[in-house]
Amino acid sequence: MKTLKKVTVVVMPDFFLDRIVAYGGTPGAFCEAITEVTERYGGSLHGIRQAVLRGGNAANTAAALASLGVKVCPLIKTSLLGYQLLKYYLAPFQVDLSHVKIDGTMALTTALELTYRGKKANVMMSNLGSLAEFSLEDLTSEDFQLFHEADYVCIFNWAATKHWGTEVAKGVFETVKSEGKGKTYFDTSDPRPNKENVPKLMKRVLLSNLVDRLSVNESEALYFASQLSREAAGLRKNSNADTKARMSARILAKTLSARIDLHTPRFAGSFTGQTEIVVPAFKVHALRATGAGDAWNAGNILGDVLNLSDNQRLTLANAVAAYYVSNSNAEHPTVNKLQEFCSAALL
Repeated sequence: MKTLKKVTVVVMPDFFLDRIVAYGGTPGAFCEAITEVTERYGGSLHGIRQAVLRGGNAANTAAALASLGVKVCPLIKTSLLGYQLLKYYLAPFQVDLSHVKIDGTMALTTALELTYRGKKANVMMSNLGSLAEFSLEDLTSEDFQLFHEADYVCIFNWAATKHWGTEVAKGVFETVKSEGKGKTYFDTSDPRPNKENVPKLMKRVLLSNLVDRLSVNESEALYFASQLSREAAGLRKNSNADTKARMSARILAKTLSARIDLHTPRFAGSFTGQTEIVVPAFKVHALRATGAGDAWNAGNILGDVLNLSDNQRLTLANAVAAYYVSNSNAEHPTVNKLQEFCSAALL
């Protein structure tokens, strides 16, 4: 593990301040409650559990990687307040914040937790701040030098970079490929909020040779595969979730040059045009779902850094995610805590 001190991972470009409002009741009950208050022209609803948390795929992945001993450089544009909050959330992990821009607007999300058909459902209401307009013009010569030197350059949440996200991904990844030494890692998040730009993303980034690792969940895999194949579009109605996920990943792997790294609540897999490796997820009592993909990405990147076999890397990623979703304090594991967790899981 000493080799990790020589490894640098760049994560970009999103940080959100997340406010969780855990109403807990059904959508109908919530509507009745706010209607009653509105009809009084305002008032309070007491006893609603709330929390303020670090959010954003890049910021969360940074925390998870740093907990595991990896040197991380977040490249994020936010406000001065956002920078102070990043220091609060990430400084304990000794994360390098020298590439954070403070001349922007902080991104904010309010997540309303409700109950629907016996399960938790989150309604996410976001102000994207400077993320929506993030462009190559926000990057400095020092940032591009970082791309030259980093071992991994990871772009997350393309879906929220509404206007210039494809240009950013193309420009950054081209720099890494032509002038850098590292690998490129891409997790777009759910592309549907930015679906009008998906054809351009497919043509200019995903169908190029710029992406080494494409990380997707089952929904994202199906969506992107449906852009490439009628077979994938037909899977929506005729297959179970696991079959849809695997078939979609296979279609992507046959069409794209990237290795497809698929994560689901039940299993994870890596797919190329020649190979397919699938590893079951750990069976734990999940206390949360939000952030599981970020934790998984951190474990997956670490496994790549350590040059583990596909089976070992996917098992490591599954373990990092399982630790996080089952931890009562929503903490990411250190290497020692992860070893303890895995040892207990084998008993």
